[in-house]
Amino acid sequence: MASALIHNKPESARPRAKLRAGSGLQKGLQTKQAIVDAALGLAAQIGLEGLSIGTLAEVAHMSKSGVFAHFGSREELQISVIREYYARFQDEVFEPAMAVPRGLPRVRALFENWMKRVAVELQSGCIFISGAVEFDDRPGPVRDALASSVQIWLQAMYRAVVQAKQEGHLNADADEEQMAFEIHGLILALHYEARFLKNPNSLGRADKGFENILSHYTHGVTQTSAAHPKPMPRPIKSNPLSKE
Repeated sequence: MASALIHNKPESARPRAKLRAGSGLQKGLQTKQAIVDAALGLAAQIGLEGLSIGTLAEVAHMSKSGVFAHFGSREELQISVIREYYARFQDEVFEPAMAVPRGLPRVRALFENWMKRVAVELQSGCIFISGAVEFDDRPGPVRDALASSVQIWLQAMYRAVVQAKQEGHLNADADEEQMAFEIHGLILALHYEARFLKNPNSLGRADKGFENILSHYTHGVTQTSAAHPKPMPRPIKSNPLSKE
């Protein structure tokens, strides 16, 4: 009889059971996101290497077993933090720049968005940069996740520079790889000057450095060509590595 009752539950009870299960899943995702947020803030202060299940549990006011249930290992926790950092970097730097016409305007937008993020991170640090120092000679999944995130960004900047040359915004003989390399080097120098040496003029010098780079690679281009990019006939894709 009991078996019959179990298999013949009212239909109205089943949606409620699904709702409870869905609510539990949603709560679990929210808890995991809260832990990742706390871990990201902690990693910005003490580095990815300083992250541990125990330290995070204390900061998040949770038990070690509660944190462990969401990640399973310290390595998985570190990789989750890298992914979250990259997602925010994409939202703040990549995506807004993709709404700007391709060519020099997009290169400038990528740099300016990056500078805005750097200005906020001067007190906490950039996980891409600090992580490179921590894991540069330590092969493994954490290093792979870091390197992959940085490479995606550098490829996006390189693609924007290539498009700028295709649009006629750069000199015909401009070395796209060198230009992208110099822009990346400028950001690395900014972090070193601002965070380590505490140079109060770092942001201004970085801006000037970027303008010097543009001047070098556009000195043979008319101002009209650089200032008025060609209209884009196709919609802009959100993927920063797309050929748009």
